[in-house]
Amino acid sequence: MTTRSDSTMRHLTVRHDGVTIPVRRGGRGRRPLVLCLGLNSTQADLHELIGLLRCDYDVVTFDLRGHGLTSAAERYRFDAFLGDLRAVMAEIDLPSPPLLVGYSLGADLAVHHAAERPDTVAGLVLIDGANPLPEPFITDLDLAEFRAMADDVASEKGGSATRQVSLTGRDIMELNLEMDVVRSGILDPYRKIDLPIRMIMSTAIAGDSGDWRAPRHNRLWRAGIERLVRERPDVTASWLDADHRLVFTHAPAIAEIIRSGYEPAGGRAL
Repeated sequence: MTTRSDSTMRHLTVRHDGVTIPVRRGGRGRRPLVLCLGLNSTQADLHELIGLLRCDYDVVTFDLRGHGLTSAAERYRFDAFLGDLRAVMAEIDLPSPPLLVGYSLGADLAVHHAAERPDTVAGLVLIDGANPLPEPFITDLDLAEFRAMADDVASEKGGSATRQVSLTGRDIMELNLEMDVVRSGILDPYRKIDLPIRMIMSTAIAGDSGDWRAPRHNRLWRAGIERLVRERPDVTASWLDADHRLVFTHAPAIAEIIRSGYEPAGGRAL
């Protein structure tokens, strides 16, 4: 582990499971916030949201294995990504437990981490992920389309080092299929969490292209959150008129929701 600091940003390198994870920390606020990104997203991609959060929080950011500034890895499965989050949370030296914000895959990682180590987290904000879907998102009829999308994403990512994603189309597809399994059982981790939880969700995760699959996926996405709120009435959900790219297209709205907080049952402010 090595560290250095400058006038605006502090830097930490976490090494775990053969992966080198550069961690950045900075912001005007005193309250700590850790941001865990999603599949195929990097700190460079989310620069607007990160900049807005730094106006109010002491923000810790890092890229997932095989993304952005973090080195590539041999494995890109859910437990491997979770191990990286655990390693970062163990290494950062914060004055108090942080608000843990997760986007997409990062939201699922945040829920599993909080269920296992609730003492390390003050609350959760989960953006378009960690959804306890009542049925699989990807059916046999969807496989060909999702494989094509995974290949397209893998071929498009690249360019500068900060935007690099090392995952292949096969890696992306296998992880997407695994996430259906993870989300089918995610109510169990939710039941172990006695912390404030806020969801920020897209109304149209699959967009509004008119393709016959999109309406089903959009309905399923809402049904999963309705299922969660029935199980955990203290969970608050905010819906944005957006697709899954909401962290890019609606960064000011997301930052404002996080900043404003809320008073769930029990009067605990997020």
